[in-house]
Amino acid sequence: MTGTGFRDPSPRRSLALFKAFMGEQRDPEACYRLLARDAADQVEAYGKVAGKVVVDVGGGSGHFTREFRARGAQGVLFEPDTRELGDAPPGSTVVADGYLLPLPDGCADVTFTSNVLEHVADRDTFLSELVRVTRPGGLVYVSFTNWLSPWGGHEWAPWHYLGADRATERYRRRTGRPPKHTLGENLFQHHVGSTLRHVRARDDVSVLTARSRYWPFLSETVTRVPGLREFATWNLLLILRRCAP
Repeated sequence: MTGTGFRDPSPRRSLALFKAFMGEQRDPEACYRLLARDAADQVEAYGKVAGKVVVDVGGGSGHFTREFRARGAQGVLFEPDTRELGDAPPGSTVVADGYLLPLPDGCADVTFTSNVLEHVADRDTFLSELVRVTRPGGLVYVSFTNWLSPWGGHEWAPWHYLGADRATERYRRRTGRPPKHTLGENLFQHHVGSTLRHVRARDDVSVLTARSRYWPFLSETVTRVPGLREFATWNLLLILRRCAP
């Protein structure tokens, strides 16, 4: 199946994604297949990917890469953490750091990263590398869970509002194991406002869309309201156009 068939944004789409997220532990394949189809739909709103080079940075076990390939793209996965690759990553997967991709300038038609930015310490360098490998006129897709989102603490959310130390200790007591994410090591406090200011100040990209990835209505409006956007956006979606040098 290609595409979700959902209008974006819409309450029906948001409800379907929310249900998939809630069942992620029970059925991760169904969850991430739906998320991959949804993300590919968002990319293809700006043109079909068939025949194009799509670079998936930090795509874990490869659901996004497989979806782009199913739509006729030449999809290549770059993942720095071999533990995230699973037992059967897509063929031609490359173990590589998103700060320094082993790619020439301007080789990708689409550079794609989903829920990765919150896991990198140096946001600006990471974004610059995504832009570097994208051809002029190509797209850069970035979405991430901002720190003050209700899901900002990931598995120990929403208790991160009380502080990372207290939240992680609560998680440890409740589950009997340490959390996967540690603030300052593999999870970082990135915010909607500062990220928007950064991308809008760049002269190598233009911002095509800046909105909540999952919000069911007024998805661009919530990102325009300082303060509110840090909570209500939940997950910031940026689609950027690479400018000519």
